[in-house]
Amino acid sequence: MQNDKLQTNLSRIGRKIVVMSGKGGVGKSTVAVNLAAALAASGLRTGLLDVDIHGPSVPRMLSLSDAKPHVEPGLMEPVSWSRNLRVMSLGFFLDDPETPVIWRGGVKIGMIRRFLEEVAWGDLDALVVDCPPGTGDEPLTVLQLLGPSAYALIVTTPQALAVDDVRRSAGFCRELGVPALGIIENQSGHVCENCGHVQPVFTPGGGAKLAAEAGVPFLGAVPMDPEIARSGDEGYVYVSAAEGKTAEAFRKALAPVLAMVAVKSRLVPQPPKSQGAVS
Repeated sequence: MQNDKLQTNLSRIGRKIVVMSGKGGVGKSTVAVNLAAALAASGLRTGLLDVDIHGPSVPRMLSLSDAKPHVEPGLMEPVSWSRNLRVMSLGFFLDDPETPVIWRGGVKIGMIRRFLEEVAWGDLDALVVDCPPGTGDEPLTVLQLLGPSAYALIVTTPQALAVDDVRRSAGFCRELGVPALGIIENQSGHVCENCGHVQPVFTPGGGAKLAAEAGVPFLGAVPMDPEIARSGDEGYVYVSAAEGKTAEAFRKALAPVLAMVAVKSRLVPQPPKSQGAVS
């Protein structure tokens, strides 16, 4: 019966996109949040699921830290961020931000299953899942539960140290038979405020090389911008508010994913709004 409930829930979701990386600190949650918001801004019904059990950051990144989902036995209502974006995270259930989540694998697996089985997502054009770094319990559980209709979106930074770890994510997807939509290289240099030149900070080109090696699309390189960090801290969506070279690169990197979801949904995606919350 539980499996039937899970399959019924998942059958109402169009595209299922799992954002992952073998390395922490590469901006994976930033990509997930901005992708979900951009999909919603395009008129696509979108869910955003945060399965980073030990470090759920999505509520803060969307100014939803005080939100509390409605919960009944066997049913959880996602938090609405906008008309088209619904959000669920373990962070909504943590009353004390200083309390660590000390869970073994089985408990984490059960919680992730509940998020997919009991959350009333409704009819969605896309579900974006933000995973913690690595290839352990959380991404494995999500991909196994989502089944063959899931796609991976892999995030890296350009330096070899990060690429070495992220390469394992590409291999992980290959082993599980999960198609990768592509690789986004984040923190790809610093944009000079005076001339607009992008100066490499790390050894450049790691993301593109990894994509070629793995045989998956390279979606683009996104330079650093202090406003990206500020948007996460202050809870607003970067791609809907920022302008300049980095914002342009970010939107360009996300565009193929928006187009793929829109084709299935028969919608024409529109660019994210330039200011304010996405609606």
